Amino acid sequence: MTDNIYNPEFVKGLFNRMSSSYERMNYITSFGFSIRWRKQFINSIPSTKEKVEVMDLLTGMGENWESVRRKLPNATISALDFSEEMVKSAKLKNEKHFSSSILILQEDILQNTLPSHHYNIVICAFGLKTFNPDQLKILAIETSRILKPGGKFSFVEVSKPESFILKFFYGFYLGNIIPILGRLFQGDPTAYEMLWQYTEKFVNSKQAIEIFKSTGLTANYDSYFFGCASGFSGSK
Repeated sequence: MTDNIYNPEFVKGLFNRMSSSYERMNYITSFGFSIRWRKQFINSIPSTKEKVEVMDLLTGMGENWESVRRKLPNATISALDFSEEMVKSAKLKNEKHFSSSILILQEDILQNTLPSHHYNIVICAFGLKTFNPDQLKILAIETSRILKPGGKFSFVEVSKPESFILKFFYGFYLGNIIPILGRLFQGDPTAYEMLWQYTEKFVNSKQAIEIFKSTGLTANYDSYFFGCASGFSGSK
């Protein structure tokens, strides 16, 4: 099982099953902090009223778009995800709240057709943990490839807290309480149990930032709320 949890088809199936409750559960699992962390990680990108191209990788249901639009009011936003059900929900949000102005692509970032040197900004929230080190290397290479020279990027991920006490209670909550809520919301606790397994193996973004730096990108480590989330931001 351990070897297969990073298989793209397995991950896609996981998020397809969680799509009906994912946004709500993401809020609950983070005690509401996920909304704040999304705003904070996007704040590492400088504000501008210029026309810029933004790529939101692993967009899910498009939870980042509102913050991006406020930060970059004249941005052209593109979004990518490989989960059919997540993309379906994202398209509904796009039509209802964004006048269908977001270009949504259903693709696997590890095998994509995105143009090279095209985007001024690349962002990604809560998707790093589902990649193993080899896949993170591909993600870093692809991020560098699609960014324009001087382009900015920012990533954030739920992590294991640095405090032992906080780590214990957060781990118990994610590993034991969240699967119960998963059963209540969708009748299947296994998908949300997997999220904690990914977080346990991921730990934090320290390994990922080193992988990104190894591809020639410059990056700074970011920690949120005592390490309950972590990430990195930088430029090409």
